[in-house]
Amino acid sequence: VQFVESGGGLVQPGGSLRLSCASSRSISSRYAVGWYRQDIGKELNLEHEVVAVMTRDGTADYSDSVKGRFTIFRDNAKNTVDLQMNSLKFNDTAVYYCNLDIGRVRDSWIPFGDWGQGTRVIVSS
Repeated sequence: VQFVESGGGLVQPGGSLRLSCASSRSISSRYAVGWYRQDIGKELNLEHEVVAVMTRDGTADYSDSVKGRFTIFRDNAKNTVDLQMNSLKFNDTAVYYCNLDIGRVRDSWIPFGDWGQGTRVIVSS
C-alpha cells in the first residue's frame, strides 16, 4: 500500500476531525479519489459506504448523510486527500478508508484502488 491514512480519534458529538490520506505516488492522473467508511468491527467489504469523492476537475460528491458537514480536499501537488468532518454525529462512528482510484459506473462510485488500514473515528459523549 502506497498511502497512509491518519487523523481519526475519539470526538464528542458536534466536534470536528480532519482525516488525511497521504500517497507516495502521484494522484493527479486519477479520475477520482475519496473516502469510504465501514462500521467498526466489520471487515471491509461491499457494504462500505462512500462518504466523499472528488474528481480530477475538482468536482465533489458527498453521501446525503454527510452533505453540508464534511468537505473533501484534493491536493494533486502534495498527493493528499483530506476529509474535514464537522458537526460529527454518533452514526459517523466508523473506520474511514481512503481510495485513490475511484471510477464512475452508472450512478455509482466504484473503488478500484488498494485499501489501507483505515483510520478509526469514534463519536461518543
